[in-house]
Amino acid sequence: MINIRKIQEILKSESKFRTKQVYEAVFSRFVESWDEISSLPASLREKLKNEASLEIKAEVLESADKHSVKAVIVFPGGRVETVLLRHGDGRNTVCVSSQIGCLLGCDFCLTGQSGFSRSLDSYEIVEQVLFFSRYLKTHPVRSGTVHPSREGNSHFERVSNVVFMGMGEPFLNYDEVMKAIRFLNDKETFNIGARKISVSTCGIIEGIKKFSKEPLQLNLAISLHAPNDEIRRELMPVAFNNPMLNLLRTIKSYIEKTNRKVMIEYIMLDKINDSEADAKELALILKKYIGRLFVVNLISYNQTQKYKSSDIETIERFKEILEREGLEVVQRHKLGREIKGACGQLAHERKK
Repeated sequence: MINIRKIQEILKSESKFRTKQVYEAVFSRFVESWDEISSLPASLREKLKNEASLEIKAEVLESADKHSVKAVIVFPGGRVETVLLRHGDGRNTVCVSSQIGCLLGCDFCLTGQSGFSRSLDSYEIVEQVLFFSRYLKTHPVRSGTVHPSREGNSHFERVSNVVFMGMGEPFLNYDEVMKAIRFLNDKETFNIGARKISVSTCGIIEGIKKFSKEPLQLNLAISLHAPNDEIRRELMPVAFNNPMLNLLRTIKSYIEKTNRKVMIEYIMLDKINDSEADAKELALILKKYIGRLFVVNLISYNQTQKYKSSDIETIERFKEILEREGLEVVQRHKLGREIKGACGQLAHERKK
């Protein structure tokens, strides 16, 4: 693993110019060896080489079309997954994990079934984005837009979006997640716009309230996955301490404070939460308790063991009902089957 903290420690005794030089090389040109930075004094290069490795070891699985790539990175305490989605229009989204495992134990999620080891620190989160930044540099595709580095001498695809939708609950690691976001947003590092960073929560009410006070214009997604508390508690134990009504009112308050659109995530599970009655109930509560500035994202489930995804016809019918009720709806089709794309799926298998 790369030791960003050690790099910063070494650079404390150097000039601001040297720090800027190193940051540009590591976090904008994405060098993988200190020897690539020939402009650094030999003594500093040697010290960095001996004490702050730039190596990131990961197991990588690519889809046949190279549009989705999953990496498993080993940190002290376990493995984490991170996924790259290449959209083909110049956007490259990295889905990052915030914890090794998860405490919440959602019944449909393999991460939740694998137990919990620890939370990641901010630099371990950043390392996932750095890994795929390097990957994009060395694995170009002909389509899509490429962007020059700040020095203007390197042209390659870059990470444009980051979503905290991997392993773990971001709001149970709030401070480190926010440190990582600020690092990714920094113009001296990755320079990823705040509006292109999204955080997904299972519905930690206190975390949403705290998030609403952040000065950055970040995006919020809520993993709802049910139209009522009865179904939600079967799927997500977090619902017992964060009941639906309180959650929806908190979302409404967040929207009123930030004027930011919220994404309501809804995994479609066969014969669990996908009936016409479920769709009508979902539309009713969202209109009643949130009212505006939200979009429902219907997600096809990557089947693991216990649950199956709703079929295409059922999802389409569910979507039609929501749209007929005046809701904005998007549909995420199945991605990542070839790369074991379900959250925690590959790490779970490697752990076994």
